[in-house]
Amino acid sequence: MSEKLKVSGGTALSEEDIRSGKIFVTEDSLNCAYAWDTGVAINRYLAELKQGRIIATECRKCKRVMLPPRLFCELCFIPCNTWRHVKDTGTINTFSICHVHWDASRIKEGEDPHLPAVIEIDGASEGMGIMHILGEVEPEKIKIGMKVQAVWKPETERTGSINDIKYFKPL
Repeated sequence: MSEKLKVSGGTALSEEDIRSGKIFVTEDSLNCAYAWDTGVAINRYLAELKQGRIIATECRKCKRVMLPPRLFCELCFIPCNTWRHVKDTGTINTFSICHVHWDASRIKEGEDPHLPAVIEIDGASEGMGIMHILGEVEPEKIKIGMKVQAVWKPETERTGSINDIKYFKPL
């Protein structure tokens, strides 16, 4: 068969080139398994979450308490090796009343909307916090500046994930 196989912007190949071995081709199924290394700071952060605690790092120069923790201060460019536990309470910085699921499909009639929020954690510097879900609150009662507290999964169900905090509820 002399039909040419076109490659956009490349050299045309013929089936004969492939059959004769002029072009080497292999067919293999890809193994896309991978592992994700969280790094030193996030690894400790997740381990502390599993224990029901939130931990941050502090810059010894500018004194910012950073959450999620970092190994260097992006303002001072110095290493941060001082760890500090912070509270599991905080203040809503911003929020959304979301009527779609994570896959962008609409929430069905009668389903509660998702309530994601950025929460500045008490004990961390201003502007430092985490994005999480709000619970035990009516959407119309959520306000920027509202004080909230983490609701943790039972200790036996924690896995070392941000989801070890089920949600934040109003104080």
